[in-house]
Amino acid sequence: MKVEQIYTGCIAHAAYYIENKGEAAVFDPLREVQPYIDRAEKDGAKMKYVFETHFHADFVSGHLDLEKKTGAKIVYGPTAKPGFDAIVAEDNQEFSVGDYTVKVIHTPGHTMESTTFLLIDENGKEHGIITGDTLFIGDVGRPDLAQHVIEDLTEEKLASHLYDSLRNRIMPLSDDLIVYPNHGAGSACGKMMSKETTDTLGNQKKTNYALRPDMSREEFIKELLTGLTAPPGYFPKNVLMNIQGYDSLDEVMDRGQQPLSADAFEAAANEMRALLLDTRPADVFAKGFIPNSINIGLDSNFAMWVGEMIPDIKQQILLITEEGKEEESIIRLARVGYDHAIGYLEGGFDAWKSSGKETDSIERISVEAFAEEVGNGNARVFDVRKKSEFDSQHVIDAENTPLNQINDHLASFPKEERFILHCAGGYRSMIAASILKSRGFDNLVDVVGGFKAIEENGKVNVSEYVCPTTLL
Repeated sequence: MKVEQIYTGCIAHAAYYIENKGEAAVFDPLREVQPYIDRAEKDGAKMKYVFETHFHADFVSGHLDLEKKTGAKIVYGPTAKPGFDAIVAEDNQEFSVGDYTVKVIHTPGHTMESTTFLLIDENGKEHGIITGDTLFIGDVGRPDLAQHVIEDLTEEKLASHLYDSLRNRIMPLSDDLIVYPNHGAGSACGKMMSKETTDTLGNQKKTNYALRPDMSREEFIKELLTGLTAPPGYFPKNVLMNIQGYDSLDEVMDRGQQPLSADAFEAAANEMRALLLDTRPADVFAKGFIPNSINIGLDSNFAMWVGEMIPDIKQQILLITEEGKEEESIIRLARVGYDHAIGYLEGGFDAWKSSGKETDSIERISVEAFAEEVGNGNARVFDVRKKSEFDSQHVIDAENTPLNQINDHLASFPKEERFILHCAGGYRSMIAASILKSRGFDNLVDVVGGFKAIEENGKVNVSEYVCPTTLL
């Protein structure tokens, strides 16, 4: 049986495509559906079903656009209550895709409607399981997301459901089944996912902490809930979009792909109170940018940091991008529900600069210069990595203000005193620097290469090494 995994690394997401005898199906598609349509057309197949393992929190699914464009039926597992026409399947119900069979296995826990789909080939042999966020490679789905939508679904209740689903519905299945999860390492839907994106169920039974056969319910709940950090603020909003519906991506693209001259861009920014979002790389942004613009570069976990740092999912956004990156920026915003890009600066920052309008920049220093300042005792250092990264190892006397908390701790930063920012590699610290600049902090500098470069340089005292840091 051929199962095609379509993996999108920037949001650590996996969709799946199957086709047999002219019929095709997609599982957990992304917002931009044309690649799935093109794939089916290449096979000469008709898209028959869009299977959804659950109402996703970390991205907006493409189920509605696929239904409209292909006529495919949307399928959810038991207890789902979508705000649109869809098949709400019964437990153990089977669907045919050509001579393949897709069997519904209700596995509540991550959410109550969470469902695993068992894939059976044309000869009746069980091939694999598409597990959504129920079972990852090395981890299981966090059970604290649904409570942000339905208050009485506590994380303890959901964790207990997940314990039963794993032991009664997943673990009894054959060891040779291939596990196809919805996410890999880097997703916020789990806490310790492997960088591998498939495995056999038998190996997961041996290596996945949550599948230990001697684990009691109480032990499972305690271990699963320990170390969970607050989910990104946009998660509940994406869930509601996936339940209730949303604008077609075509409408979103038409709205966002409006080229604006420097004058028109400036007028729109003033009249619409739109957020100025610059998606260029950090090192390019630092050399020159439009005052009050925020830098979240496309070259890393763009969608996740947009969701973390822009609280209003309906915020109108004006884009400054590298030439040719306008469409990609709009698509990647829409993947996490930011549908209100209203135009982009035609000609990019160069056009703004050529028009003679005001610009700003951010000073960056080398690790050698950083070491000299720290050695002279003149540096006040702010580390914007996650607390877990900071706790594992950090510059002695540095202050930790994680990037996703920066707007709540602006008073921690001095307005009149020079201070230095760093993260792990330079991506997050430039987001922080742009936010602080827009709030009137003009005495900041950024370290090129971040903590990784500081550590490699070896001339600055750092705390005792405990465990590896994460480079984002």
